[in-house]
This record gives sequence, structure tokens and C-alpha cells, in this order.
Amino acid sequence: MTNLLAAFTAVTLYLGCTVLLMMKMRQSAKVATLNKQTLLVPGFLGLGAHLYTLWISMMSPIGINIGFFTALSLVSAFITLFTLVSAIRHPIEILGIVVMPVAAFAMAADLTTGSVHLLPPGSPGGLIFHIMTSLIAYSILGLAALHAIVLSIQNSFLHKHQPGGLIRLLPPLKTMETLLFDAIIIGFACLSLSLLSGMFFLEDMFAQHLAHKTILSILAWLVFAVLLIGRWKVGWRGRTAIRWTLGGFISLMLAYFGSKFVLEVILASS
Repeated sequence: MTNLLAAFTAVTLYLGCTVLLMMKMRQSAKVATLNKQTLLVPGFLGLGAHLYTLWISMMSPIGINIGFFTALSLVSAFITLFTLVSAIRHPIEILGIVVMPVAAFAMAADLTTGSVHLLPPGSPGGLIFHIMTSLIAYSILGLAALHAIVLSIQNSFLHKHQPGGLIRLLPPLKTMETLLFDAIIIGFACLSLSLLSGMFFLEDMFAQHLAHKTILSILAWLVFAVLLIGRWKVGWRGRTAIRWTLGGFISLMLAYFGSKFVLEVILASS
């Protein structure tokens, strides 16, 4: 299977799964007979084609490509994976309506722009560990941010006594909050590993082009740490939890993708 064919297959399956989920949200009688597993199968197949596409675009004899759009595609694949796996146990498959089109767009952008930032062959394993834990942390905390947005919408609709189609397909507020903090705890642990490994395996975390990334990453870590302490000590929830989650996520995205976009897209093209 060529890279282009795999990408086309992934996009088709992602969008097909999205259409099925949208039809389910609208309570279509035709889709009402489909169970969750049937709805998720196209998503998992699309993810498999997506990962194959990433493997081909990232791995080469001259190094591992972690360019801006390639990293964005990888993070979107991780978010899709975590969403699909979580949907097996919890009724949150409807989040695929947002996650899968974004993954399809990120993959298409990676293929059409050809962004390149190579890790040379023989790069230290610690550096690769740092990069992977960073990407996984961004993915899980990105999913937490999506949970926070949906939780905000769900909370608003319920307070207005307008339980729409989307709201009826989501778990209760308490379950959504539990899933939100589960994601934050796991993402926070991965972010902690990323920062610790950066201290050990990067020669100078505050070197040129890394200072802003490091400061914003530490700021995000502090935001999520305060949020978890607030949850544990005071029982933070609702709007407070949503605001802190989105604040930490914005800082984290600016840390990694903001700096990469400036260095690899804006400055490289100027």
C-alpha cells in the first residue's frame, strides 16, 4: 500500500465514521440498529491506515522526521486512539465527530506541506523518550481540553433545560468530570516525565529556540498541578476545572506547536 493510498483510505474511513456518528446524533432510525462496536470499527480501521501513513512519512534512512505538520498528525492520531479506546468502556464515541475530521485534516496537511525536521540516525534514546512523552502528554491533555469544552456545553444546556441530541448521547456530568480528571492525571504524569527527561537528556533546556518552549511547558505543568491540588483539597469542579484545564492546555500548545510553527513554517518560508 502506497503512502497516498493509505492516507486516502484513512481519510475516507474517518469521514465515514464521522457521518455515522452524526446520523446517530440526529437519532436516525436507519442507524439506531447499529451498536457501538459497528460505529467504532471504521474509526479503528482509519486509525490503522493513519498510523501506517505516519510510519512511512516519519521513518527514513536519514533520520526520523518530526516536522510541525508530522508532529501535529501524530498527536491527532494519539488523540483518536485514546478517544476510540475510551469509547469502548464509556459512551463518549460522539466526540469522534470532532476528533476524526481534525485527524484527517492534520494528516492531509502533513502530506501536502512536506514539513521536515529530522532527528539524525543514532539519536540518543533519552532524547526520543523525551519527544515521545511530550507528544503523548500533549495528546492526552488535548483530549482533556476537548472533554472540558464538551463538559462546558453540556453544563450550559442542562442549566437551560435544553437536553439536545448531543447531550442525550453523553454520560452524566459526574461521569464526564471523572473522565476529565482521569485524562488530566495521566497527561500530567506524562508531562512530568517529559520535563524530567528534558533536564537529563537535553544539553540546555534554556538554549536558543528552547527557552520559550521550556518556560511555557513549566507554566502548563504548574497550572495542571494547581488544578489537581484544588480538586483534591477543595473539590474543584465545573467552570473552575474547565477554565484551569483550558488555560493549561493553551500554554502547552503554545510551548510546543507555537514554537515549532514559528521556527519551521514562518521563519523557514521567509
